[in-house]
Amino acid sequence: MRAFVPALADRRLLPQGGTRLTPWLIGVLMFVAVLVGAAGLAIANAAATVASGAEQRWSIQLPAGGRSMGAVVAAAGQAQGVAAVSPVPDEQVRGLLQRWLGPEAASADLPVPGLIDVELRPGANGNDLQRRVAVVAPGARVQSFPEQLGPMLRGLRTLQGLTFALLVLLGAAIAAAVMLATRGAYDTHRSTVAVLHGIGATDQQLAALFQQRMARETLVGGSAGAIVALVLVLLMLATLDDGTIVAVGGSPLKPLDIILLGALPFATALLALLVARATIIAALRADP
Repeated sequence: MRAFVPALADRRLLPQGGTRLTPWLIGVLMFVAVLVGAAGLAIANAAATVASGAEQRWSIQLPAGGRSMGAVVAAAGQAQGVAAVSPVPDEQVRGLLQRWLGPEAASADLPVPGLIDVELRPGANGNDLQRRVAVVAPGARVQSFPEQLGPMLRGLRTLQGLTFALLVLLGAAIAAAVMLATRGAYDTHRSTVAVLHGIGATDQQLAALFQQRMARETLVGGSAGAIVALVLVLLMLATLDDGTIVAVGGSPLKPLDIILLGALPFATALLALLVARATIIAALRADP
């Protein structure tokens, strides 16, 4: 804790004059980082929900419609590892097609494929299911849900990777801001540093003075930005209706996610402490 709250005597060695912009800059960057982190965690949760829900689900598509539906349902029900077989009613299939075809999807002249949902037991594969369906309906298409949802899952993982890359860039921006602020503070107090050096202060002791200030300012600014961002995130979660929550398989963010986001200012303060220390040590060694 002393790294963030130095003794009063230590703070008097490097008096802080004027308005410090570092906490404001860190606060803005932390605000953005928390929002980006929340988006990344929500995307990761959504991808995990979709993947887990589709893991044991298969579908059978019958181009001939319902003419061979009964035989396919019977064959699928006898396959090894099948837990449930559920034919999808024609009305539901036409309802799905209506999103793309409009009112024409309800026309009796429009042939619609027969659909059957199949759920396998945990650990089972669809080899026997595919074999049995191929015997009674050679033109049927048997697919696993993960195979059908592959493009969407890849898109979600790509977005997740982008949010992680943005967090890394924001961390680098915070580190750069701390480094510049530390170097500016060192140049401002160069004469004080020279005096302290002359009376026997070591590089480690001098670095501690600057790193404590940078860590404290980063923690203050980062906490303010994180609090505003978390309030905004919680307000957005509170406005979600029940339909949206059911569609995404629960709340987009879990309690642990909120805790992780709340810990970002402390992780950033630790980063600022290390960056400030390295900057001051390098500056002291470079000076004659």
